[in-house]
Amino acid sequence: MDLSKIKTLIDFVGQSNITELTVTEKDTTVRIFRNVSPAEVKPAAGPAENLANTNTSVSSPIFGLLHTAPAPGEKAFVALGDAVEAGQTLFIVEAMKVFNSIAAPRAGRIVSLPAADGAEVEVGDLLAEIA
Repeated sequence: MDLSKIKTLIDFVGQSNITELTVTEKDTTVRIFRNVSPAEVKPAAGPAENLANTNTSVSSPIFGLLHTAPAPGEKAFVALGDAVEAGQTLFIVEAMKVFNSIAAPRAGRIVSLPAADGAEVEVGDLLAEIA
């Protein structure tokens, strides 16, 4: 892997919300880590906020192309109304030929899927809501 490609990967990690990226090309593996500053950590919701909003939003952590299925022509990972488990893959966001799995942060039922398959998504775009 050449140095210009490694620099591009470092820039990509620095501009996104991901904290770790591992890329393997031929016999070379590069792992890039980004430290998260305290300013980037969101404070926990208080008891009143937890009662007021029981839905959990799943947002895109990076800019890229949204894939709702594991491969073209295959069944989508999830559909509206599906029950999901914590850690279950909901989507894949492709950025610079790197496929990033987006997992459910908690168990629940899918109540909203506003993003379309093949759409470009930005950091923070709503992909799904889990109730």
